[in-house]
Amino acid sequence: MSVLLLTLLIYGVGLVLTAVGSRLAGRCTTWCCALCGLPMWVVGGTVAPFCLALPQLMLAFLAAGLSITSLAVGTALAGAVANLGLALAICLLNPRHEVSVDRNEFCRKCLLLLAACVVLIVFVRDGSLSYTGTGLLMFLFVVFVLISIVYQHHFIYGEGCDLITTAEEPSRETLAGAGAASYGYTAHTMAFPVMSVFNALKNLLGVTVGLVLLAGGAQALVYSAASLANLTGTIQALWAATLISFGFCLPLLADALDHPIGSVWKRFSMRCRYYPPSTLPIQLLNSAILNLTLALPISSLMYRQRLPFGSQFRHYDLPICIAMGITLLLPPLLRKRLYRWQGAVCLALYLLYVAAALLAPLSGA
Repeated sequence: MSVLLLTLLIYGVGLVLTAVGSRLAGRCTTWCCALCGLPMWVVGGTVAPFCLALPQLMLAFLAAGLSITSLAVGTALAGAVANLGLALAICLLNPRHEVSVDRNEFCRKCLLLLAACVVLIVFVRDGSLSYTGTGLLMFLFVVFVLISIVYQHHFIYGEGCDLITTAEEPSRETLAGAGAASYGYTAHTMAFPVMSVFNALKNLLGVTVGLVLLAGGAQALVYSAASLANLTGTIQALWAATLISFGFCLPLLADALDHPIGSVWKRFSMRCRYYPPSTLPIQLLNSAILNLTLALPISSLMYRQRLPFGSQFRHYDLPICIAMGITLLLPPLLRKRLYRWQGAVCLALYLLYVAAALLAPLSGA
């Protein structure tokens, strides 16, 4: 019992370290990019989505390096499912907020997510991710970066925005927010620092400290998940699908629900915000894509062999991810609308996924 309590304590410490480290590293990285003179449309298309997916990327990287492949693959896939089925679903269901996204960008990202799932289905038939599949996923990652940069450039300079919302009639504030004048990282977050040696060194230190905290937290989570699997006689994919993916989703849920989990985290996350709050739905979709197109190839390269892909991932994670992607894609594509029932469907699929992982785990995962 004492070993189990100690393992759960390490798990909790790991979650705190990864949440704090990823936010700190993400914010200071955007500051460093600004100090280097990079345009905000480049930062918004690359750094922001990458930093949001940083906890899953770090944990998958460490787990693959330790040859704990089921935890590496499970973290990437379960992270994508949790981002879509929990955080994004809550965003759509939250009655206090009117979710607004660019229709073309949202549809492109959903199609990219589905393309990554199709690549995985085709190239893991024998129970391992082939080198061809790894290469195609990396190609989709390059496509994702290019699409994101082009979209950010067009959006910031007001070059065509087909806004869709969850509201029957968009409010004036929403329509006004679609313009370039109200968009920008300095309009919705803390202003970037002035150019100085002190600010440069301070933010470089922040990146370093954030990455150290993130690496330490990810290591604690790898240890706790492997220990829980050994103590309970369960598969590691079970813990990746439940405790780890849910834990990584907690900070995002706090954003989606206006930080209901405490004033301390609210003050810290607001101070370390590195993306405009209104872009959270797209950022969650971006994070899910990066879990598939970056975390899995990184794990495969780190493992230095064909990455084992367990039965549970092929029969639970991928079908659920595809179902969520189709649910999110079809209404904007066909009806040019977002609906709150899409969030309800995604949440129901997520709960079904968690129930299947808990009650009927598959061997070989």
